[in-house]
Amino acid sequence: MSSPLDPRTDSSQAAAEGLTLFAAVMMLIVGFLDLFRGLMGIVHDSVFVSTPHYVFKFNTTSWGWIHLLLGILAIMVGVGLFKVSLWARILGIAVAALLILANFLSIPYYPLWSIVVIAICAFVIWGLCVVRHEKSPPG
Repeated sequence: MSSPLDPRTDSSQAAAEGLTLFAAVMMLIVGFLDLFRGLMGIVHDSVFVSTPHYVFKFNTTSWGWIHLLLGILAIMVGVGLFKVSLWARILGIAVAALLILANFLSIPYYPLWSIVVIAICAFVIWGLCVVRHEKSPPG
């Protein structure tokens, strides 16, 4: 068991805070970009691809609302992650997973960006899961 003065404890805490900060910034970026993507879908921007025979077919307005709401949620969670709290980390993982799912389902409408967001969200999940905060020794 390491003592409170052990340098490994400080480096572990710094790594945890650094990865959480990374996840917070990336969550904010993805949130704002998904918010803008949602607005593009709502106003029927011509940037989206038309897919006539897709199993999960929604019109671009529906995808717009889905991405707008997920973007707002991601922004709120990103702000919460700056406090390095456990609830924000858990909610961050859940929101990143929902963003991965939504972007996977909307690959035919905006393929390149969907794949980029999936990769960023995977890094966010990794950053929030990989480091555990050490418990302080009793007494």
